[in-house]
Amino acid sequence: MGVVRMNGRGFIAGAAMSLALAGSATPLSSAEIQHRTEYAIRLSGLPVATASFQSQFSGNRFSISGSLHSAGLADIFARTKGTTSVSGTVSRDKLRATSYSVTYQSGKRGRAIDVTFRNGNVVHASMVPARKKPDNWVPVSRADMRAVLDPISGLIIPAGNRVCPKTLPIFDGESRLDLRLTSKGTKSYSTKGFEGEAIVCGIRFIPKSGYRKGRDDVEYLRRLKTMEIWFAKAEGANVYAPVYVQIPTKLGPVTVSATRFGG
Repeated sequence: MGVVRMNGRGFIAGAAMSLALAGSATPLSSAEIQHRTEYAIRLSGLPVATASFQSQFSGNRFSISGSLHSAGLADIFARTKGTTSVSGTVSRDKLRATSYSVTYQSGKRGRAIDVTFRNGNVVHASMVPARKKPDNWVPVSRADMRAVLDPISGLIIPAGNRVCPKTLPIFDGESRLDLRLTSKGTKSYSTKGFEGEAIVCGIRFIPKSGYRKGRDDVEYLRRLKTMEIWFAKAEGANVYAPVYVQIPTKLGPVTVSATRFGG
């Protein structure tokens, strides 16, 4: 359920989960602060999932946990649910995770992923059940797991840093990719708890390793040039976090929209 599940449906679901969690940043202070964020995920305008998340900040420590549930037409095909958590420290230019985990169930199939980081490097990663690797699998090297971000807190950018252009090196426990953000101006965005200008970034999906080479849906995502992600400033937290994402698919656009952002 991480943002870099290297297949079309998985990437879309993972992006939705990651976006929803990333939007749950809250004000930083010496006292512990809790905050709730909610998102709606749609396919061609039809509801397919909802998400609800809680975050806590205390000093320079943060933790985020949340859940996602399929809804509407998606439940007809396979009921999907997932939970995820990430914790770590807040630095000047990024949120630096120390642990990341996700469990998800879609129909009868499920998986649990756990990753431990130290100074931005992966020191442990596990997946249960393990995935059987085909002959054309691109393996993840040790170098691929250095200086990386998790797919949740990696999308939260402290104010004072450039939002886009920027390249985010993501590792989710199995796959490694870059999310390359390019500037596309600003647009107005309004939802419960927020009304103002959002920074619009184009996204390019650049797979590095941890996927099956030549897979059609990976190649489709690699070629896409019309994905967008919008970041809004959470004033109390003094960070930028996503409020909207759009991913074109062969079935229609998938959108993830903040229905509550702060407040």
